[in-house]
Amino acid sequence: MSVNAPNINGKATANNTYDAIVIGSGISGGWAAKELTERGLKTIMLERGPNYEHIKDYKTAQYNPWDFEHRGNATQAQRKQRPVISRNWGAQEAIMDAWVNEQEAPYAEVKPFNWWRSYRLGGRSILWGRQSYRWSDLDFDANAKDGWAIDWPIRYKDIAPWYDHAEKFAGISGSIEGIPNLPDGQFLPPMDLNWVERDVAASIKKQFGRHMIIGRVANLTKAIPYRTGCQFRNRCWEGCPFGGYFSTQSSTLPAALKTGNLTVRPQSIVTKILYDKDSKKAKGVEVLDAETNKTYEFYAKIVFVNASALNSAWVLMNSATDIWEGGLGSSSGELGHNIMDHHYNLGASGDVEGYDDKYYYGRRPNGPYVVRFANVGDDKRDYLRGFGYQGGASRNGWSREIAEMNIGGAYKDELSEPGGWRIGIGGFGELLPYHENKITLHPTRKDKWGLPILNMDAEIKDNEKKMRIDIVKEAKAMLEAAGVKNVETHDSGHNIGDGIHEMGTARMGRDPKTSVLNGNNQVWDAKNVFVTDGACMTSSACQNPSLTYMALTARAANFAADELKKRNL
Repeated sequence: MSVNAPNINGKATANNTYDAIVIGSGISGGWAAKELTERGLKTIMLERGPNYEHIKDYKTAQYNPWDFEHRGNATQAQRKQRPVISRNWGAQEAIMDAWVNEQEAPYAEVKPFNWWRSYRLGGRSILWGRQSYRWSDLDFDANAKDGWAIDWPIRYKDIAPWYDHAEKFAGISGSIEGIPNLPDGQFLPPMDLNWVERDVAASIKKQFGRHMIIGRVANLTKAIPYRTGCQFRNRCWEGCPFGGYFSTQSSTLPAALKTGNLTVRPQSIVTKILYDKDSKKAKGVEVLDAETNKTYEFYAKIVFVNASALNSAWVLMNSATDIWEGGLGSSSGELGHNIMDHHYNLGASGDVEGYDDKYYYGRRPNGPYVVRFANVGDDKRDYLRGFGYQGGASRNGWSREIAEMNIGGAYKDELSEPGGWRIGIGGFGELLPYHENKITLHPTRKDKWGLPILNMDAEIKDNEKKMRIDIVKEAKAMLEAAGVKNVETHDSGHNIGDGIHEMGTARMGRDPKTSVLNGNNQVWDAKNVFVTDGACMTSSACQNPSLTYMALTARAANFAADELKKRNL
C-alpha cells in the first residue's frame, strides 16, 4: 500500500499532492481518513511503522495455548528491546512484537513515565481495551465550574450528534440506563452481567444508590455490514479474524479504501509540518522513509495530526521552528504541557460464596462498569473530579492453588471442576491538567533515525493522591456491603502513561493566548492544521477517552471538508 517516491526536490507534483494528509493510522487517524475520503477528498495516510494487514497478519489469533513457543511468556531478548513495556502486564508473547522497539525509539524520563506505543498500521486500535463511554456536561463544564485550567470550547450538545455517528459505525454494545452523567447512545444489544455481578450490582444500587452496569464496549453483539459478531474469545489484542471489534483494519480503513480516494504509505515518519509564512497555513509535510532514510515531501490543503497525544505534540514542536522557537502551535506557551492520563492500579477483590452451581458461557471480552458517583450531585469530596471502576466476577480455573492437595488423581479431578467465585473492581480516576506536567524535545539525545526524542516530566499530585485513598475505601465498602468475603485492597502506585490514556499537550480552548487549538480542533497558528487525537483534550474526565476521539475527529473532518468547499481553507 505504499506509493511511488515523490520528487525529492520539494516540488509539488501529481504524485505527491493531495487534498488532505493524515498523520497516523490509529483510532483517530483511521477516522480522519474515513471521513475525509467519504467527503470526496483525495487523502494520504502516513504511518511511521510497517504495514499490518487485517486477518493475514494476526499470526497468533488462532493459536492454542500450547502453540506458543514460550507458553505465553516474553523472551529475555524481547524484554531487552522493550524495557518499559516489561515493567507491566504488556510483556506477553502474543503481543510483545506489537510494541515499539524502545532501543530504536527511546524516550527520556525526568519522572517515571510508562509510554505504551505500537508503531504499525492501525497503531493501538488493535490493542485497545474497547471500553467506549460518552462524556456529559459534567465533564465539559468541569474546568469552568472548578476554576481549573481553561474552559472547554465545546459542550455535550456540540458533540452529541457525532457520538451518534461514531457509535453507529464502530458498533458499540451497551445498555440504556438513563444516567445523566453517563449519557446513553446508539447501542447494539448489551452483553450480560453474570450471576454474581447482577447480584452485586443490585446490592450496590439498593445500599448506595450507585450504578454497576455492563461495560459499553466496541465489540459487536450482532453482525453489521462487512463485520460479523463477537465470538467471545477474548483475544482481541491479537487481532480479530472475524472483525468482531472496532479497529482501523476492520472498520475505518476498509471504508476509506472503498471510496478510491485513499493512499496509505507505511514506513513514513513525519518529521515536520511545512509551514508557509505568507499564507500562514501549512502546505504539507516532510517525511523520512523509515527503511531507506530518504526524505520526501507531500503537499495538501489540510493536514490532520493523529499520531497519538505525545507524538502529535512532537510533530508540532518540530515544525516551523524558524517562526516559533517552540514549534507550530506554541505561541500560547501551552504546547507540550497539561499531560493527563487516567490513574489506576488500585482497587479491591474478594471471594463470593453460594454460587457454586452457577457458570457462564464463553470468554466475555467485557465486564461491569461502576459509574462515577464522587462529586456528582450532592456528593462532595475533599478533592476535585471523580472516578469509575471496571472489573468482573469469575470462577477460579484449573491453575488455582489448592492447599490441601498437590499431587495425585484426586488433585486432577478437583482441577477439572471450576473453583469458587471471585470478584474484583479497579478504579480509573481523573487526572487534572497541570501546566507543569509536560514533554519537551530532548536537547541532545536522538533516536535510530537521528530525530530528537521526547523528555517526559509528569506525575500525579495531591488531588489524585487524595482520590486514590477514596477509590480503595469505596471499593472495599461496596464489595463488603454486597456480602463479598475476604476483601483485600491494593494500590501499586501510578506512573503517568500507565493508564494508556495519555491526553493533553495541544489542548482545545477559546483563546489563542491559552490554548493550542480552537473549538473545531484547528491550530490557532495555522487554521488548516487539525489535531483530533488525545493531544486535543482540555480535561480528562474518568471515562475511557477513545469514543470521544472518534466523535471529535469525525466532527472536525466534516468541518474541514465544509470549509474547503467554501474556500475558507
